Amino acid sequence: MATNQVFPTKGNLLALKKSNELAHMGYELMDRKRNILIREMMQLIDEVRTLREEIAKNYRLAYMALQEANITLGIVGDIAKAIPIDQGLDITYRSIMGVEIPKIKYESKPIRVTYGFGSTNSKFDYAFTCFVKARDLTIRLAEVDNTAYRLASAILKSKKRANALKNIVIPTFQANIKYVADALEEKEREEFARNKVIKRRQEAQEEESILNEKPSKDSQE
Repeated sequence: MATNQVFPTKGNLLALKKSNELAHMGYELMDRKRNILIREMMQLIDEVRTLREEIAKNYRLAYMALQEANITLGIVGDIAKAIPIDQGLDITYRSIMGVEIPKIKYESKPIRVTYGFGSTNSKFDYAFTCFVKARDLTIRLAEVDNTAYRLASAILKSKKRANALKNIVIPTFQANIKYVADALEEKEREEFARNKVIKRRQEAQEEESILNEKPSKDSQE
């Protein structure tokens, strides 16, 4: 739908056509970006599902093993304090079509026992091993899950922008182009008709002038 603010001039028509071309280009880029992000996300879906299932299984085993350790050793909270907190995480980012994707750098080290064997048993060792594996899976899931969330958010934004360009911006430009082009064409027709009328009047005046000049010449003779 054309807006009344667009004044029908050739300069505005050229500007509208250029803006319309840019809007089409923007729509194509947004649509391409969305497709690339969807492809990236689709590659993560199976991995997320597998990781969640594996983590649920490992945490279930770990807590069952911890419960058995608590039953056989009593509350093992004081023993667990001997296990140092792992500070080996480092997060960097990479860009996919302008979307910042986290990359967690973590080197899984061999399991090192830091608690005394005299105050523990095999059930505590098994619980410790299960939680170490669950930790490694959680780190991987955190990276993949956050990546999927960021991609999904970017896909939604790209879809909204592409739809806005396709359904609002581009149709508005096209309507304004048609409005200005029709107005200029009508103006040219009016100008042509006006020039034609002026030309006819000039020709009629010239003919009348010639006719008026002939009798005067005849009378002089």
